[in-house]
Amino acid sequence: MEDLTKQQLVTLVFLVSFVTALFTGIVTVSLVQQAPVGITQTIQKVIERSASVEPNVPPLAKEETKELEIGALSRDVLIGDIVNRVSPAVVSVIATKDIPVIEQYFINPFPKDDLFGNLFPDIKIPQYREKGTEKRQVSSGTGFFATSDGFLITNKHVVADVSAEYSIVTNEGKTMPAKVVARDPLHDVAILKIEGANFPFVFLGDSDAIKIGHTAIAIGNTLGEFQNTVSIGIISGLKRNITASGGGIAEELTDLIQTDAAINPGNSGGPLLSLKGEAVGLNTAVAQGAENVGFALPINQIKKGLSDAQKFGKIIYPFLGVRYEMVEKGAKIIKGPSGEVGVEKDSPAEKAGLKEGDIIIKFGDKNITKEIPLAKLIQERQAGDKVNITILRDNSETTLEATLEERKI
Repeated sequence: MEDLTKQQLVTLVFLVSFVTALFTGIVTVSLVQQAPVGITQTIQKVIERSASVEPNVPPLAKEETKELEIGALSRDVLIGDIVNRVSPAVVSVIATKDIPVIEQYFINPFPKDDLFGNLFPDIKIPQYREKGTEKRQVSSGTGFFATSDGFLITNKHVVADVSAEYSIVTNEGKTMPAKVVARDPLHDVAILKIEGANFPFVFLGDSDAIKIGHTAIAIGNTLGEFQNTVSIGIISGLKRNITASGGGIAEELTDLIQTDAAINPGNSGGPLLSLKGEAVGLNTAVAQGAENVGFALPINQIKKGLSDAQKFGKIIYPFLGVRYEMVEKGAKIIKGPSGEVGVEKDSPAEKAGLKEGDIIIKFGDKNITKEIPLAKLIQERQAGDKVNITILRDNSETTLEATLEERKI
């Protein structure tokens, strides 16, 4: 409720590959075989190996080596190395359910002692009946290991069906049962757990550091059939706000990364990688009717959820309880379009004395701007934190103290 700024309405489809008409939201995950190694070390080994082919050719000078690292050869080596290291950590996430088995049989529609029954004894019409159930795969998506002890990240919509059973399929074809530890109440994120240790994993990068034009690498279970398909493009947009839908689910997503790296059904839950080989995004949706317009959740939105799932077995968000719109000087508390209150009853905001019409200009020690909205600053905190909130009321600044509570979903 904190951030109700206007959303850009875009028709998108969640990237789950469905193998039956039923929606179950399952992702197929592949395990990583080893932790990533230094990229520059790999490049240097390739350069040294190339120089040693002809013994009479002197080794490259440092300046020449640097030029290679910047050039096209370096980029190919870099991308190939990233794909080789990260692919084992990207898995397929599979959903299975007990599906009714429908049996066809035939009957004569006329009674035996009926005139038509005697005239047409061989007429048969088909009928259908349920004959038990069998376990079937109902959907598949993608996920990836984020820790060596078996925690995986995927999309919430991939594992949305609470009645389904989930498993992962590794890059080597090994199937392992997966437990859904937590579904994020605010973001399209879910955390899975596989029993075991020493899993290869993808390092989580800094999504705040990426820029438009940077190289983007997407890996995923394309169409639910082509496991660990790799596509390459660029970061083509940042801070996109969209409404995504699919499988009966519609969700508003904010601050998304836009990329032209090919993302297809089944890619949901796969990593969007930088040239450091780190995950900077979680592939989530694609614009319908467009070419190469995909969206990923920034990885910095996901780090807290992963940490909470590891510590508490659920994802916890702090709650203030205000409805606002961004204005020039900060976040103005307002009523909703249908008369919803700007300050929720019994919320931390009401207890702190916040009122409709107040403009929140500072949260803690940080100024509120369009680039740093109130919702983002709240989510950086923990439930139970005491925070000074500076407001502008009747053209005068006032500082109030609020104690954030856990958001109830």
